[in-house]
Amino acid sequence: MQVTVSKEELYTMIKDAVREVIQEKELNQILKTIPEVSDEEMQEITEKYGSPDKYRDVARSETVDI
Repeated sequence: MQVTVSKEELYTMIKDAVREVIQEKELNQILKTIPEVSDEEMQEITEKYGSPDKYRDVARSETVDI
């Protein structure tokens, strides 16, 4: 079985694949740099801003597969 792909199509496929890998790496790096919140800090946040259950409107949502 032989598949014929033009030079432009191959370039586009490689470019998209590289872009996807770079985006995944950047996202992983961002997620790794977010510090964890201690129980005390979470308590302070909850006291100051209330429970997340109070906020029903979602401004933006994204699912990340790790």
